[in-house]
Amino acid sequence: MQLGVNVPNFGPGTDPGVLREWARITEGLGFGILMVSDHVAVTPDVADRYPEPFYEPFTTLSWLAGLTTGLRLGTTVLVLPYRHPMLVARMAANLHDLSGGRFVLGVGVGWARQEFDALGVPFGARGRLTDQYLATLRETWHAPPRGGDDTAPIPVWIGGHSEAALRRAVRFGDAWHPLRLSLPQMRAVLRSHALPAFAPRIALRLTGTPVDAPDRPAGVGTLEQILDDLDQLRRLGADTVVLDPYHGDPEETRRPDAAWQALTTVATHWRDRS
Repeated sequence: MQLGVNVPNFGPGTDPGVLREWARITEGLGFGILMVSDHVAVTPDVADRYPEPFYEPFTTLSWLAGLTTGLRLGTTVLVLPYRHPMLVARMAANLHDLSGGRFVLGVGVGWARQEFDALGVPFGARGRLTDQYLATLRETWHAPPRGGDDTAPIPVWIGGHSEAALRRAVRFGDAWHPLRLSLPQMRAVLRSHALPAFAPRIALRLTGTPVDAPDRPAGVGTLEQILDDLDQLRRLGADTVVLDPYHGDPEETRRPDAAWQALTTVATHWRDRS
């Protein structure tokens, strides 16, 4: 099972130098994938948790591809209805080719109603549009390849855990990519649905004392609890687990050292345990 990191590509403490350091640390610690988030119009509902500067994911990952070697790069998650699907297909394919086949496209339907309004995309149609756009991506990528193009297909991870999202994962996805759920929630879904591969994004919050709440999100608790969460996810069949050290306060982006230390602790102990 491979571990990855969701890197904050937003917030008052984020700049090119910090993003470069995130990539250096992520790859240096042996993580297998670096992922970033997506917003286009940072409307008030978005800015509360993900304020400017917000680095656009395709641009950011293309730049980071040139600063890394074996690290996979992905979106967690791209809000698919925000862009024309032919544009997404082109940008994703170019990034995949230019990075040597290292791109993973994680997608979701989105949640920020004000942002949908600002972009002129109907909020109520976001699920239907996501399905249509996923079909377009598949059709575009499965067309006859360019001469000499033998790059492996782009993996598509489907976010969300509603029934519609789970159907979408089965129909269009290479992996189900739930975000910040508890282990019981993920276990229940996996038992009741015949899903493709499983690649969750979980929280990363180290605590000094055990967290005993029954709805404890995976990745929240003592080091031993988090390592046990990873063990259980591996037994559930996860081939990748993305750790998300951002807890919702934009001021955290001014102090990335705390997240880097937590990632170092988990990566070191997980490597010893594995």
